[in-house]
Amino acid sequence: MISVDLAVELRAAGVRWHPRSGDAFTILQPELTGDVFTISDMMVEPHEFPTGTVLGFNGTTEWALDSVAKDDALWLPREDQLRDLLGGTFRSLATVPDGDYVVTTRSPSGTEETFEAATPADAYALALLALVGLAVGGPGG
Repeated sequence: MISVDLAVELRAAGVRWHPRSGDAFTILQPELTGDVFTISDMMVEPHEFPTGTVLGFNGTTEWALDSVAKDDALWLPREDQLRDLLGGTFRSLATVPDGDYVVTTRSPSGTEETFEAATPADAYALALLALVGLAVGGPGG
């Protein structure tokens, strides 16, 4: 699973979330640190209102949380979602001798870059951060 720190960076970089069944998220409040929730048609459903998306908790008896605004939830994208967001820039995922994972991308200009992290999801996230940075006028843009 992607680290919370990288998820915060992705959101700050402008990566948008459209909640759907199977998505994981956390709520950045001290009393919920480390808790990860999954959207499910049975337990947590996104509800669209004119004022925004609300994630409704159905049938939770452990604690009193009925709903939370989408903006208060932090999406923790899966590897497949991150790879999809990389689109045609994604080239490969490999392991290196120290056990880390390396994602290789190719920019539209043909430049290859590698991004190394302890988990595949974090390596994908680092590559996506670089891609989003290029899209919004980051290095070289």
